[in-house]
Amino acid sequence: MSAIPILKRILGYGGILALVIAVVGSAVGFIVGGGVGLVSALIGTAMAVFFLGITAASIVLATKVARGDLLSVAFFGIVMGAWLVKLVVFIVLIVLLKDQPWIQTQVLFLTVVVAVMGTLVVDVVVIARSRMPYVSDISLPAEAAATPDRPD
Repeated sequence: MSAIPILKRILGYGGILALVIAVVGSAVGFIVGGGVGLVSALIGTAMAVFFLGITAASIVLATKVARGDLLSVAFFGIVMGAWLVKLVVFIVLIVLLKDQPWIQTQVLFLTVVVAVMGTLVVDVVVIARSRMPYVSDISLPAEAAATPDRPD
């Protein structure tokens, strides 16, 4: 079974969440800091969407490279490499944006925090509601008794 449908659901709900955060964050940002606050909220939302996309893309790529073997070194290497890239890009973006006159740092920070917390909630809810099996190619005792001629 592939994780791709789950990732698509996460990306779909993440997109809806980003839209809500962009609208609400922009309104609050505009009230707090005018146009600068609005721009800061939109940049924070864009950062969150970008990082969510990197995570999903790395898992899709890693699944294809590892040919579905989620315990493969290649799978972990690609996913962890993507997380490292995200960390470096995040730090670079924060350093570049923190002293810009067209950024309201509190609005940017709160938008990123709300987006990160929201995407974590989306991840947990989608994974908890998914019907992905933990193991494959096994038969339960009741199934084995129902089909006695099936070789194990």
